[in-house]
Amino acid sequence: MKATERWFSERLQQDITLARWGHFGTPVLVFPTAGGDAEEIERNHLVGACGELVESGRVKLYSCDSVAGRALAAGIGSTGYRMALLNRFHQAVRHEVVPAIQADLGGARPRIVTAGASIGAFNALAVLCRYPDVFDAAIAMSGTYQLKRFVDGRFSDDLYFASPLDFLPGLEGPQLETLRQRRVILASGEGEWEDIGESWNVAEVLGRKGVPNRVDSWGSSWKHDWPTWREMLPQYLDEVCPERT
Repeated sequence: MKATERWFSERLQQDITLARWGHFGTPVLVFPTAGGDAEEIERNHLVGACGELVESGRVKLYSCDSVAGRALAAGIGSTGYRMALLNRFHQAVRHEVVPAIQADLGGARPRIVTAGASIGAFNALAVLCRYPDVFDAAIAMSGTYQLKRFVDGRFSDDLYFASPLDFLPGLEGPQLETLRQRRVILASGEGEWEDIGESWNVAEVLGRKGVPNRVDSWGSSWKHDWPTWREMLPQYLDEVCPERT
């Protein structure tokens, strides 16, 4: 079962779409790649790759437009605008997308698993680290975590608060204590266009703060492309999402 809904986001000052697949199960929010829309994961057969998990009621998949990723990849607006939009995008996920998912679940509030590839992996990790009260685990595939190259090497408070590599070293208090009860899977190939070093950098930052994580290398035969992620995601969802009892 597939459905979509669309609304105007005051935070983003544009429309955003949320798509969903499945009937019930652990809610999984899959972020698109850089400029992808909410249905990108279906067109690239990632939803189909998870079909058995969806049909059996293990997971219910959701995806929203990559509003900030599109601006970063296309160089839309000033660098300041792109950094601010990234920060507001995470806020919109927390305060608009998450409530929409909860409403779709009949008001239930289970913690949500996040997932994504490339910049989608960055967003999956970022929202887990920023909002561990509502997210449970992150499956980050072939991640691109250092975004300064998309903003001409510049920096701002918006980028600081949006980027786990930047805000995690100074994170303390209840947010960190909650985050230490979550987990992060950093999966990467080592083939064409992959850079597993980005995953190891994130793992080091997470490890220093006591956040459970692991890096999985899939080796040199797996490149930065959809066939890799179609193999990865069902495997990790099977690990992270419990069977129905």
